[in-house]
Amino acid sequence: MQKEIAYILQHKLKDPRITMVTISSVETSSDLTHAKVFVTFLHINTPEQIKTELRVLQDATGFIRTLLAKSMHLRTVPKLTFIYDCSLTNGIYLANLIDQIVPNNCSQQNISTLNNLNSFDKEN
Repeated sequence: MQKEIAYILQHKLKDPRITMVTISSVETSSDLTHAKVFVTFLHINTPEQIKTELRVLQDATGFIRTLLAKSMHLRTVPKLTFIYDCSLTNGIYLANLIDQIVPNNCSQQNISTLNNLNSFDKEN
C-alpha cells in the first residue's frame, strides 16, 4: 500500500501545492478500514507549510482512494489519514548536534595526546 500511495502522489496527483512528499510508513487497521499514512516533506520548514500540505493531502484522499481501489483490488479501501512524520527532522537535528560535539572532543583528545607525547619526550 505504501508503494501504491507513493506512486499516486508522485505520478497521478497533479496538485502544484504538493511538492516532494515522501511516505515514510503506512499503518493499517486489522480490518483495513483505516490507514495512517506518515509523510515527510522536503523543502518545507515551517509548521504553517506542513499544515497546508497535510490539508491538501487530506482533501485529495477521495481521489487517492479511487486510484488505490483500481490498482490494489481490495474489497474495502481504507480511509486515509495523513500524519506528518517528524522523525526525519529530528534525525537531522540530532546528527547536527553530534557533529558539533564530536569535533570538539577530537580536538581536546588530540591536544591531550600531544601533551602526553611532549612530556614523554622531555623525560627521555
